[in-house]
Amino acid sequence: MRRHLLFKKRNRIIIKFFIGMFISACMFLVGIYFISFLLGPPALTSEQNTIYYSNNGEIIGEESGLENRYWLDLDGIPSTFVDATILIEDQHFFEHHGFDLKRIAGAIVKNIQSLSLKEGASTLTQQYARNIFLSHEKTWTRKLKEAFYTIRLEMYYSKEEILEGYINTVYYGHGAYGVEAASKYFFNKSAAELDLAESAMLSGIPKGPTYYSPFNNETNAANRQALILNLMKNNEVITEQEYNHAKAEEIVYSQARQIEKEMIGPYFQDVVLSEAADLLNLEMDGIRSGGFNIYTTLDIDQQSMLETTTSATISAQSDIEIGAMAMDPKSGAIRALIGGRDYQKSPFNRAVDAMRMPGSTFKPFLYYAALQNGYTASTLLASKPTTFMLEDGEVYAPSNFNDYYAEEPITLAQALSLSDNIYAVKTMLYLGADNLIKTARQFGITSELPAVPSLALGTATVSLKEMVTAYGMLANGGKQIDGHTIEKITDRNGKVLFERENEAGPLVLEPKQVFILNHLMTGMFDHNLDGYTAVTGASIADSLTRPYAGKSGTTNSDNWMIGYSPSLVTGIWTGYDDNRTMEVVAESGYAKKIWADFMEYAHKESPQENFDAPIGVVGIPIDPKTGALATPYCDTSVIMYFEKGTEPRKYCTEHFQEENEVESDKDKGIIERWFDMF
Repeated sequence: MRRHLLFKKRNRIIIKFFIGMFISACMFLVGIYFISFLLGPPALTSEQNTIYYSNNGEIIGEESGLENRYWLDLDGIPSTFVDATILIEDQHFFEHHGFDLKRIAGAIVKNIQSLSLKEGASTLTQQYARNIFLSHEKTWTRKLKEAFYTIRLEMYYSKEEILEGYINTVYYGHGAYGVEAASKYFFNKSAAELDLAESAMLSGIPKGPTYYSPFNNETNAANRQALILNLMKNNEVITEQEYNHAKAEEIVYSQARQIEKEMIGPYFQDVVLSEAADLLNLEMDGIRSGGFNIYTTLDIDQQSMLETTTSATISAQSDIEIGAMAMDPKSGAIRALIGGRDYQKSPFNRAVDAMRMPGSTFKPFLYYAALQNGYTASTLLASKPTTFMLEDGEVYAPSNFNDYYAEEPITLAQALSLSDNIYAVKTMLYLGADNLIKTARQFGITSELPAVPSLALGTATVSLKEMVTAYGMLANGGKQIDGHTIEKITDRNGKVLFERENEAGPLVLEPKQVFILNHLMTGMFDHNLDGYTAVTGASIADSLTRPYAGKSGTTNSDNWMIGYSPSLVTGIWTGYDDNRTMEVVAESGYAKKIWADFMEYAHKESPQENFDAPIGVVGIPIDPKTGALATPYCDTSVIMYFEKGTEPRKYCTEHFQEENEVESDKDKGIIERWFDMF
């Protein structure tokens, strides 16, 4: 009896609990609808512009979330396009009141089965609410706000008004918002002129503009168009004949696609967009239409000068391309960036995405490793044609540029300034490929690096951004940096969503070796280091008004110049996209000329800077030919730096002997001189 009473009591508690839950849910829903009623009708248009700012707060670009001038009445949009949009996005649009409960339940089951949150169930009304009023961040707060806006839209507007608003504001990719802008971009015609095949293609893009745009992936776009046409046929929106005709139609796309607004640094802004998407964990389309304020690192003055210098240097008749980047080595902030000569013709970013062989610009990593393993600025190795027998039995015979050699030992200082390949390969074989790869990783190089002798000569492929960032670590004394374009992001209300902490990175390189290498890399502009050929920076040395460190690099199809001061590092790459050989003589000088003109302009208002010498480094005059301590008899002497205790101890005797011979000849009589001749 007692057990029966306990059972009845437990049942009553369970029933009361569920009744309480039901009443609470009803009260919650009533509360939401009551608040939505009090808030009144939301506006059907709301600007969702994401704005980009330069490093001094000037607006440099704007991504429009809505283009009012392209708003079309629903009656002016082809019915086939409207039907296609409803069938692919929300088949029960005219039946629900903002939320498709059956679809939501199905999505929940699928997400549980897949243990993910990939399956969505947003109705057109929910998407519209999100597009014009909210960001695309995946938080419960945003979802609650979305629910409120969805209810208000359904409460105060007709289905036709909501549908019209959605079609005129949804993002179709490539900067096109709304069906009219999209139709003009993809087909160069008004939306009113769209046929069935074009309507099916266009209506499939908003699900994933990057993935389904025919300009990005024709296969994905065609598959989605086929899906939509099938839906239209199966739902008897179109006839079998119309279906077959649309399926067979070859769509003609616009060839004159244009970005509507002139942008400052369009390649830079593309990097900003990608970086912002990573920082906020959103799709790029969500960034474009999210109403964010993005504060970037761009220096408008430097960007303008980099573009102007490029245009003035490269012949208009040349097809050669360029990638260029200027970076603050202390913070990694990218101040200027060019990804190509014409963004309209090719938005491919050669400064970030192109992988090219760096040639001799890779050698500083080799010589940093050498300095850590006993080399000094005066270490001598022979520069002459050499065939190397490798461990695996292979034969390797590198050569110098134009087959010029010293035919005698040269110093590390001269080898770097003249870019001697034989010296580099000998050093590589002494250190080992693994040592060089390990060192390159310390510099932040993440690209694949094959462990082969030619790696010393820059035969691996890397990006310009990697190289500029690595050289930035030399410029800042050895601290790790992260190349970036964004300092801060806020939402439309000013709430900070991201702010970079500009703290100095960890010290990953040895300061003494970094300073010594920095000074060695000023040698490419020093004619005192001329040897069997001129220093590699001879063509621009006379145009430089202050000390810079740098290195050039050349392959058959690539030309590089990367150099720096303590406050700015700039890298220039020039070459052809199809890797063809540069045969025009002038083209081989473009990278150095652009670099020199830009660096001089960027520093024109700044006082001269010097690389700070750490404790434990000594500078002494060295004869560049022998690597010994210079004497008054040497033709030239160059100040070279050494870690204390490794500096040369012996004086140059070669030039001293020559001078003695001259002096002794003067003391001889005429008979003795004639005798010496025979």
